[in-house]
Amino acid sequence: MDGKVALEEHFSTELNNRHWNAKSEEDRNGKAYAQDVERRLLDPRLCIAEMDRAGIELCILSLTSPGVQSVIDEREAVELARSANDYAHSFIKQYPGRLSAFASVPLQDPKAAAQELERAVTDLELKGALINGYTNVGPEESVQYLDEAPLDEFWECVTRLNVPVYLHPREPLPSQTRSIRGYPELGGSAWAFAYETSSHAVRLMLSGLFDRYPTLQVILGHLGEGLPFMLPRMQHRLDEQREGQKGSKAKRRPSYYFANNFYITTSGHFHTKPFLEAIEQIGVERVLFSVDYPYEQMDMGARWFDDMRLENEIKLRVGRTNADRLFSLDLETLSAGAAAGFGS
Repeated sequence: MDGKVALEEHFSTELNNRHWNAKSEEDRNGKAYAQDVERRLLDPRLCIAEMDRAGIELCILSLTSPGVQSVIDEREAVELARSANDYAHSFIKQYPGRLSAFASVPLQDPKAAAQELERAVTDLELKGALINGYTNVGPEESVQYLDEAPLDEFWECVTRLNVPVYLHPREPLPSQTRSIRGYPELGGSAWAFAYETSSHAVRLMLSGLFDRYPTLQVILGHLGEGLPFMLPRMQHRLDEQREGQKGSKAKRRPSYYFANNFYITTSGHFHTKPFLEAIEQIGVERVLFSVDYPYEQMDMGARWFDDMRLENEIKLRVGRTNADRLFSLDLETLSAGAAAGFGS
């Protein structure tokens, strides 16, 4: 299928690399892998070449994790966000119709984050924000999650601009990793990313955030970080607790928010049965194709998706038209035959 849109794809900058710790990637995946990832993060031309081979028309790129969220100093965080967004704008102009980007936002200063998001969306034509999990706001484990009160100014801006926010993983805090200590290979994308990010998403559901901002849309990668499968069990137990719920401020059940305020992508999760089950849980209109470049290979993700035995209309929606609608991309309409590889 030509004409696919992918939206959990990444880039980096030299300034960002001063904050990005490549050592963990080397430890888990080997030095050669880490060096190849860094090379591709820094060169958008390599992304275009892979897109051409994989039948991907448009990529919405984002600053690689942990990005701005890991910078404690507010002034440095603002500088990194602005420079990353300016750089994104430069490669969008260089490759119109092929590359776009999410904005980086310095949530260490919520007012500055709102201002930077508005600049990125209105002046630089970026497509919303991607946030790499919790934000460091002090030394050691002084962090801020997205449901916490200081960020209301930022969420008001997101809602007014009517753009989505991608909640991307980062590694759990050291205090939250006792269960996998001794098994460093589980510390990132293989396992820990999912439980950290799914817990963060559940916090948003229980916080009342979506009652205050009912049109807000949040995107989760990796087939929803396990939530399509874990959420029914969680919902059942919360329903049974009844009087035992002390922390939730939400007016509705978590399953309502998942069905109305979340999208999920296929990034890095190229498995057909879980994909089909996720569609059953959240609905085909809320599933989006993605790869997770350059940590995953575009050829691999595209081959899995293209070869899947799936109705052409469903393939078009997941691969293209859902993203077209969510991001107001105004893409050319493709026929059902295009989903099967028979042209436009």
